[in-house]
Amino acid sequence: MWDKRSDMIVHEQDPFNAEPTPQVLAESDITPVDAFYSRNHGPIPAITADDWRLDVSGRVERPHVFNLDEIRQRFTTHAVTATLQCAGNRRAGLIDVRPIPGEDPWGSGAVSTAEWRGARLADILDAVGAEDDPDLHVAFTGPDVSEVATPPQPYGSSIDIAKARSGEVLLAWGMNCQPLPRIHGGPVRIVVPGYIGARSVKWVTAITVIDAPTDNYFQASAYRILAPDADPGAAGPGDGISLSTLPLNCDVLTHSDGDRVPAGPVTVGGYAQPGNGRRIERVDVSTDGGTTWNQAELDLPYGPWAWCRWTHTLCARPGPLSLVIRAFDDTATTQPETPAAVWNPKGYLNNSWPRMTLHVT
Repeated sequence: MWDKRSDMIVHEQDPFNAEPTPQVLAESDITPVDAFYSRNHGPIPAITADDWRLDVSGRVERPHVFNLDEIRQRFTTHAVTATLQCAGNRRAGLIDVRPIPGEDPWGSGAVSTAEWRGARLADILDAVGAEDDPDLHVAFTGPDVSEVATPPQPYGSSIDIAKARSGEVLLAWGMNCQPLPRIHGGPVRIVVPGYIGARSVKWVTAITVIDAPTDNYFQASAYRILAPDADPGAAGPGDGISLSTLPLNCDVLTHSDGDRVPAGPVTVGGYAQPGNGRRIERVDVSTDGGTTWNQAELDLPYGPWAWCRWTHTLCARPGPLSLVIRAFDDTATTQPETPAAVWNPKGYLNNSWPRMTLHVT
């Protein structure tokens, strides 16, 4: 379905929600389109490039409705290699702590990296004369109406205007040197590197400069960290902590818990994802539950908005081999040790130390 690999782990068919296996993600720094994770909240719109329009309004001097040809002709095309990560990535680890009813058990594959091409959102805002008040926010709305929302409404989100004017935020029509596929927001989407994937609105048809964060359900109610004892069914707009920037995270991609490997040299590897605009400084690997650590080798080829890859080779002896991984960024921030420390009723932002046991034969 949707020209995706046959081995995608499908959580829902309608709306289509699926992730690649970790081993597929391990194969390439840039995730092929057919393996890139898909997270949707409603029916996938069918909009052609010729029919697409973007209404830019709100606190601007010159409201304007753009078509795609006008945007491509008026604005310089920029490319940004960026990792998008679903706020529910690694939720399965939180479900192991306590059940999280009604939420898909995303594993380690709700994170992927692509080269995105498009116009800088800052250039669009300048063209319409967006006001220069630092307290403003920029809201994005798509045409996909979600029945998940209360009441049903088009998907939307917003970011503060300082982030919106940052050079990495794109109005993107290209993905990995091809037109943006429909399943990933084509013909045009917003890409907000460093923020949860929910802020990168697909099929965007309206951008509005507003005084405060949007009251759209998916920002005001859905993507929020609730207190551990909160009832998510009773939570209302504004409850909890609104999610925006991603926390420091890392994971193993080359192997899965319970894999069998031959004795001798074993190379494990995965990704480390910094927070908003930070840099991964170190990834450590422990084989004794975190008492002692060895440093992994890092590969950071794509700049601050993309994951870095890490690898570590160790000598495996027959029997169980436990692995624990942690990352540090350039501010010496590291991750919480256990998923219990970050458990929340919606299962968001599990950035605890990844752990697994391999069976060495």
